[in-house]
Amino acid sequence: MSEGRFPINPPDAAGPRDGDLPAYVSNGLIGLRVREMPLRAGMALVSGLAGEHPESRIEAAAAAPYPLAGDISVNGVWLSDQPWTVTDLRQSYDFSCGELTSRFRFSARGVSVEVRVTTFASRSAPSLVLQEVEAVPDAACELGFRAVVAIDGVRGRIARRRADTPGEAGSHCDGSLLWETEGGISQCGVALLAELTTDADEHGVRPWDASGPLVTEHRARVRADRPLRLRQMAALTPSIVHARPDEEAVRRLARGRATGFDELRRCNREAWGELWKSRIVVRGAEPEHQSLIDAAFFYLNSSVHPASPSSTSVFGLATWHDYHYYFGHVMWDVEAFCLPPVMVVQPQAARAMLGFRSRTLPAARSTARLSDRDGVQFPWQAAPTTGQESAPGEGSAAHSEDHVSLHVARAFALYADISGDQAFLAEDAWPVVQGVADWFVSRTTRTARGVEMLRAMGPAEVPSPPDNDAFSLMAGSEILRRAIGMAERLNRQIPLSWTETLRDLYLPTRADGVIAAHDGYRVDEPKGETPSPLAGLFPYDYPTPEAQRRKTLEFYLALWPRYVGAPMLPALYSVWACMAGDRDLALKLFEEGYAAYDHPRFHQCLEYRLDHEDSQVPAGPFFANLGGLLLGLIYGYAGLEIDDGDPAAWPRRPVVLPKGWDAIEIERLWIRGRPARLIARQGADRAELELL
Repeated sequence: MSEGRFPINPPDAAGPRDGDLPAYVSNGLIGLRVREMPLRAGMALVSGLAGEHPESRIEAAAAAPYPLAGDISVNGVWLSDQPWTVTDLRQSYDFSCGELTSRFRFSARGVSVEVRVTTFASRSAPSLVLQEVEAVPDAACELGFRAVVAIDGVRGRIARRRADTPGEAGSHCDGSLLWETEGGISQCGVALLAELTTDADEHGVRPWDASGPLVTEHRARVRADRPLRLRQMAALTPSIVHARPDEEAVRRLARGRATGFDELRRCNREAWGELWKSRIVVRGAEPEHQSLIDAAFFYLNSSVHPASPSSTSVFGLATWHDYHYYFGHVMWDVEAFCLPPVMVVQPQAARAMLGFRSRTLPAARSTARLSDRDGVQFPWQAAPTTGQESAPGEGSAAHSEDHVSLHVARAFALYADISGDQAFLAEDAWPVVQGVADWFVSRTTRTARGVEMLRAMGPAEVPSPPDNDAFSLMAGSEILRRAIGMAERLNRQIPLSWTETLRDLYLPTRADGVIAAHDGYRVDEPKGETPSPLAGLFPYDYPTPEAQRRKTLEFYLALWPRYVGAPMLPALYSVWACMAGDRDLALKLFEEGYAAYDHPRFHQCLEYRLDHEDSQVPAGPFFANLGGLLLGLIYGYAGLEIDDGDPAAWPRRPVVLPKGWDAIEIERLWIRGRPARLIARQGADRAELELL
């Protein structure tokens, strides 16, 4: 299977973006939006860096100074002074190693310079982002380079700026900034180093500009057709991981300088090589479909890292000026759709993502108490620093979308079963699962029909929350089952309220036996096409009689033309069609429910299809969609149901794949601390999951 390790790279992009999204480069701690002319500042996010949103005035992910901006001059004429002379813009993205290469031509004073810029975010040293600028003139000239940490348009202020290393004769970098975000919510340290690969005729740092950007300038005489290279290295450290982040950024940069640019690049390529051992190979799929799968794998794994203090958002560490990007908040989509794939590809990163919820558990306890509930209640939109509710305005969804906590608890339970980590089970998973089980029981109401969940909204966001949202009830049932099993394994007392609630839990059902989305459900109601009960069948594993399962699948699958184009659940349609045994429909729904969301420039999966009425601007990569795709590819088509038993017994359904797909093969997943191989062959009685 090793021949399938290398991903299909996206097509090169030529010319101006013309409104398309810029390239997204990330390592899970730092995320960059890199423009097609990459020396002009894009946008940068750092995990855990938050500020006050300028419009909503809530805690939100805040942009950091852009660390890899720059400028280039020919015989004293700077590109920034006449940017209209730039031509031949081209970009290519190598997903195999996470390197973005940008090319352009800059002409001034009769000299034409071919420029190539290579940008990457280090996975082996996650506080570092690096860039190499190579310029080749067609005539002898003086070339100038400026490396810039840009602050123009970034909301906040410089709290401290240094161009030396206090207490030492020399300096370990070109300078550092302590950046404070708007509202003073948090700070970020930035340190810069820029070096020519050959000796410069002139080199200087601007030390006098106390409130301006960091700028390093180099000049050198160059012969025709001889390359001159500038290497930029920047460290970014958020205050959530260090109290004096600018000083720590200097230390991290000094370590990177000692390691060396070439070695950091080699280590980054090696790290990506390890990740691609978990590439999802679909035998028989069209190359276009495989390329979208590779892109989803790349963007999700780019955006998570063991060093990330604040999990990741539904857009990873990507943002842009024209959309709110859900304020960079941590939302339930991450636990429901993104974490399960990460658990088996990057288990240490998954542990860090769950660590955000563990760190903010006191906030969840407070939220439950404020709502007069027991246990813990996780927020609809969690702030990056505190984990507290930060939904804008009145936060209507935060009041009634009570299924959020269930996804968080399930993610902890899944990680405990997949990893087999007994310490995690007792110290991390149990407090969350126990707390959510207690909360769920306190959120229900006992009636003559059994135990009900009144005024609870599911994924279909409507003005008036209905009673007995089926998705929430099906998810709550699984959490109670997992909590009871976890208590037995840990020899803890099982509350009687858990077993009685599970036994008597009511589920709305239509006269034809189909699971109704909620009490009083009508197909023609607003958002009545939302297939939320199917999400109770997968990714949740609600036990239902086969006849009811099949009727429910057939009923909601028939409504797909009205729902595709919306975010999140359409990525699962293809799996549900396979569960219903319809391979032709499964292939069509892969295309309609996922492929049609693709934005051609570097395959950034959008939140909405562009033809959807609620689509405002292209926004991506959207992780609920691409996470849902990967979730289906690893767990759904293979019919995996995760528990604390033998992993070889996790595959529990016959394998049905979309038409034309012969097999799904993954050479290496991480299960119980060991590598494992997964093969799901079309028509097989069960998928094969083998620990190696």
